[in-house]
Amino acid sequence: PGGGTLRGTLSKPTLMSVHSPPTLLELAGRSLLSDKSRAVLDLEDLPIELFPPLFVEAFSRGHTEVLKKMVQAWPFTHLPLGALMRKPQLEMIQVALEGLDMLLAQQEEVERWKLQVLDLRNVPQNFWRVWSGAVVDACSPEDIKKNRTLKLGPAMAAKPPFKVFIDLSLRKRPLDEFLTHLFLWVTQRRDRLHLCCNRLKIVGKPTSHTRKVLRLLQLDSIQKVEVHCTWAASSLAAFVPFLGQMRNLRKLLVSQVYVPAYTSQEEQEQLLAQLTSQFLRMDCLRKFCANAIFLLKGHLEQVLRHLKTPLKTLSITNCPLSDSDWNYLSQYPNTRQLRHLELRGTKLTDFSLEPLQILLESTATTLNSLDLEACGITDSQLQTLLPALSRCSQLVILSFHGNCLSMSTLRNLLLHTARLSQLSIELYPAPVESYDAWGTIHPGRCSQLCAELTAIVRDFRQPNILVFCTVPCRRCGYKFMYNQGLIHCSCPIPA
Repeated sequence: PGGGTLRGTLSKPTLMSVHSPPTLLELAGRSLLSDKSRAVLDLEDLPIELFPPLFVEAFSRGHTEVLKKMVQAWPFTHLPLGALMRKPQLEMIQVALEGLDMLLAQQEEVERWKLQVLDLRNVPQNFWRVWSGAVVDACSPEDIKKNRTLKLGPAMAAKPPFKVFIDLSLRKRPLDEFLTHLFLWVTQRRDRLHLCCNRLKIVGKPTSHTRKVLRLLQLDSIQKVEVHCTWAASSLAAFVPFLGQMRNLRKLLVSQVYVPAYTSQEEQEQLLAQLTSQFLRMDCLRKFCANAIFLLKGHLEQVLRHLKTPLKTLSITNCPLSDSDWNYLSQYPNTRQLRHLELRGTKLTDFSLEPLQILLESTATTLNSLDLEACGITDSQLQTLLPALSRCSQLVILSFHGNCLSMSTLRNLLLHTARLSQLSIELYPAPVESYDAWGTIHPGRCSQLCAELTAIVRDFRQPNILVFCTVPCRRCGYKFMYNQGLIHCSCPIPA
């Protein structure tokens, strides 16, 4: 076939579907791979646009020697190997690393290297076509040459360190075989490469291997950190120095930090000072999330005032707050551009909602989601919030579920939110009139009341997801939900 016909087939997805016939390019790749020795010899003369589909073909058919040579001859800066694996495959990782070892050993040919990044992250499969699409879809040799220049740039006399990217989830149990092999390989070559991680998750109490891994990583490559565990204060103190080196951190989520009863007030203050002082080094932090951190009570100002940049997300969930904490929220200057505010599970029953009203007024043109689930908000409190809420024109997600509100208050709430044209997901509590004197749900009454509330919204716009939810059923633990009709729990309905 002519060159134009062959290039036309390259616009198809490079990852084969078992239900579609092979393209001319795939058939050409199979033909080349049928003679492995010829395939290895022909790599240097292989057109650049043939590398991605040929690599996929060799990978899927287990041609390890060809893969090893393709890693060395890879004509792009980026090799997203993780996109070809649903989960890490130790054998294929070893093949890639052996190819890299051969590449790194070619010191005298350093200017010929194109590959700069081995990406082991589990990204969507279509990533292969997306990242090299401009090259693969090129229609002429001139376009190919142009794209090669744009993607690779001019040869440099001194190349930056080679980078290996991986997302990590560290748990209390020992490292698996894949990570053990990778970390050992990186440790032995630390002078020639950097191990980078965009997303780091720590689940369970940190162990000695957690600290060893953190010392191995390029900490300034980390953009998102999630810590899901019950931390003692001493564990948090050991983690703090690593946190301060994550200068490009964009999201920080810390969950389940407790302080032993015998910890003195002075020790608590010292621990918080150590933690919050690290925030001064984080120029990129935009999302701060705290869940069930009892150490936070009375110290919210101390934590937030160290954050240097305007926040996009502020999430304080299941945390006890003091009066001073609550009042500071409306005064904190870095919340003026908030897009997401979550206060789920933070009890507000005894607070005035005026600080929240001020905060909503200042973020009326930026706020996309507001989560006030299970905050203990009462009828009288909510009334003061409604005028500010009705001006949040960019709200897409709104949750009041889990609060005890009457039919009258819910009706008033919906009259204020029904004109918010961007609302797509709305979660409200079923009105208290849905329950009998003993707190048992009356399904028929609940359905009728929720239908009336739904009709209020429909008078202004067609709702997308509009759900009314009860407290859990006493018998089975499930909830009644009304979403265009009542969904019953599984236990028998009493007569």
